[in-house]
Amino acid sequence: MVAPFALVEVGRPAPETAEPIAPLAEARAADPARVALGESLFNDPRLSHGDLFACSSCHRLDRGGDDGQVRSVAADSGRLDFNAPTVFNATLDFRLNWRGNFHSFEEQNEAALLDKRLMNTSWEELLAKLRADPDYSGRFAKLYGAAPGRTGVLDALAVFQRSLITPDARFDRYLKGERGAISGDEEQGYRLFKAYGCIACHQGVNIGGNLFQKFGIFQDPFAGQKTVTTADLGRFAVTGIEADRHVFRVPSLRNVAVTAPYFHDGSTASLGEAVRIMARNQLGRELDQHDADLIVEFLGTLTGRYRGRLLTSAAEHPQP
Repeated sequence: MVAPFALVEVGRPAPETAEPIAPLAEARAADPARVALGESLFNDPRLSHGDLFACSSCHRLDRGGDDGQVRSVAADSGRLDFNAPTVFNATLDFRLNWRGNFHSFEEQNEAALLDKRLMNTSWEELLAKLRADPDYSGRFAKLYGAAPGRTGVLDALAVFQRSLITPDARFDRYLKGERGAISGDEEQGYRLFKAYGCIACHQGVNIGGNLFQKFGIFQDPFAGQKTVTTADLGRFAVTGIEADRHVFRVPSLRNVAVTAPYFHDGSTASLGEAVRIMARNQLGRELDQHDADLIVEFLGTLTGRYRGRLLTSAAEHPQP
């Protein structure tokens, strides 16, 4: 589904309607023991062949839920095809990954574990390591009534990932009535965000993540490239349907100020440049510096907290 764009004249007040963005609530209560087990697995490099990578290698929970790299290092020492998206609030997306080719964490996690360029493991190898660990064996027996197994591993990982919610962004507090939570410039940036039409694809509780859209409505961002990669093809590489060429899942903008670099290929580290590219390609508008800066100011209010701590950028704090 490709959403239409709302065209509103800049500077003219929009009709009185409910806000198109909803504040983010705390994560739903889950079994603490399953969350804790999933967290242990998420951070355990034994889930990869050769114990090289953990899920948290590409999704740093001490920062923005990504790794701050253009494209992560693959198991074959090359670079992966896509920029690693943040895992925070991914449970609110209607599909997972840039191409939206997974419907659930369980499905995505199994694919990542078995992919030769990602975790590069097998269930036989992975489960043998977990079953040899007395702590894991005891926890799985208590929670699932059996030794570590495929179903339990996928369930625990998914339960933990669904807990990765980042509420209490300043903009959430603003939406709840705390008008002083954001500055006048940030509020003006939000008005421009709506007036230019960004809100057509970035709305709802996750400020995106709930539809597919073609990258390049008014201008083709791939024109002039020497090569168009399989990743650039978007959903077309999955479906083979011509209408899916260069179509991607619209990303959430929550925590966007701390999840650089941007786009499926990590092609820019500048949020201001990303805003101008999107305006040009998706809305057919050339933003002046002032308006682009104000929109960036607004986007900075979308950074939330995880376990009470404000998220920060992995790009500014690379792994040692």
